[in-house]
Amino acid sequence: MADYDQIISRDPTDDPLVPTPVSAQIIQEMPTQSAILQRARQVPMSTKTQRMPALDVLPFAYFVGGGDTGMKKTTKQDWKNVNLVVEEIAAIVPIPESYLDDAQVPIWDEVRPRMVEAIGSVLDAACLFGVNKPSTWPSAIYQAAVAAGNTVAVGTGGDLAVDVANVGEKLAQDGYSINGFICRPGFRWRLNALRSKDGAPIYQPDLQGGMGSTLYGFGLSEVNNGAWDANEAELIMGDWSKCLIGLRQDITWKVFTEGVISDDDGKVILNLMQQDAVALRVVMRVAFATANPVTRLNADSATRYPFGVLQSATGGGSS
Repeated sequence: MADYDQIISRDPTDDPLVPTPVSAQIIQEMPTQSAILQRARQVPMSTKTQRMPALDVLPFAYFVGGGDTGMKKTTKQDWKNVNLVVEEIAAIVPIPESYLDDAQVPIWDEVRPRMVEAIGSVLDAACLFGVNKPSTWPSAIYQAAVAAGNTVAVGTGGDLAVDVANVGEKLAQDGYSINGFICRPGFRWRLNALRSKDGAPIYQPDLQGGMGSTLYGFGLSEVNNGAWDANEAELIMGDWSKCLIGLRQDITWKVFTEGVISDDDGKVILNLMQQDAVALRVVMRVAFATANPVTRLNADSATRYPFGVLQSATGGGSS
């Protein structure tokens, strides 16, 4: 491996392909490409791992018996840790120098939005459905909601609105409130198609704003970056303050003009110097966790979870 891991790089702060302010701009653009970043609580991190306390045991009060000298009982309150572990999302974009020389458009302006979209897709797929999820992260939201029984299959109720409300009722019975929705692409149009018995539209989004930007008064985000698994779910809802995204490092970019790109076996795939190419590397360090604090309505963590799922017809039955 020693023959393949020596890389000489250009100073990225003096590279015309990647201007210095770009990383800050990427961070601003990320929420438009990642549904989880739109809804989740973002936590700045200064280390690879971080612990956050979540309420685990609630205190209780008692009526005092025995008259004026009755004995008062004790109670306690306790917490458990929610662990955030940072993992890397990264990619390398090799570009032949001749292509850069002949390009009629700014290559960076073409690459940047696609890379932002790619990072958003990887993050959403891992956090929502567990796709390629690092082993250090907890169960994805979909799997954890299913395990807790917070699911309803589409078509179970009288119509789609009833199905959504039934999922909301399950969360309310666990002691959680809802402050937002994430849904599959096209779900808003399905809402628009709902009609009463006399043919009047049931769902009427603001025609002067974004189409269907809210549902039951809470924000509704479609996942349009390819991360949504339509075979499993139509909609995910819950208390998104309980979804934690740890940001250890802003997105960083670096251009390499010399070095090699190899596969897992050490085989050289591209030699930048010999093949007259440059490589743009992007790295984002991020953590994911969900808090499942105890509530007065449900003290059992196995059947309690702050998120619920409207499953697709092929995603499973109601719970």
